[in-house]
Amino acid sequence: MRLGNLTVAQMEKRLGIEFTNELQKSLEETRQDSAQFIKEGCWHCFDIPFEIVCGDMGTAQDIYDCLKSRSTEVREPLQFSIQQ
Repeated sequence: MRLGNLTVAQMEKRLGIEFTNELQKSLEETRQDSAQFIKEGCWHCFDIPFEIVCGDMGTAQDIYDCLKSRSTEVREPLQFSIQQ
C-alpha cells in the first residue's frame, strides 16, 4: 500500500536538501499527480513509503543521477521504482 502525493518542494523538505533550479524545473514539469498509471517520462512521489515511482527506466535513471552525488546529505532514504 502506498500513500501520499508529494510535491517537489515537499520532497526537498523531507530529504533536507535543496535541488538545483534546473532539477526543480525538470521535476515540476514531469511530476504526475495521479498514481493510477505513471506515463513514460513522468514520476510520482509517495509519502509512505518514501518512494519515487517512474513511468520508465530512463526517467528513474535521470532523477537518480541528479540526486546520487548528494546522497550523504539526505535525512532519510528515498526508494525508486518503475511502473510497468
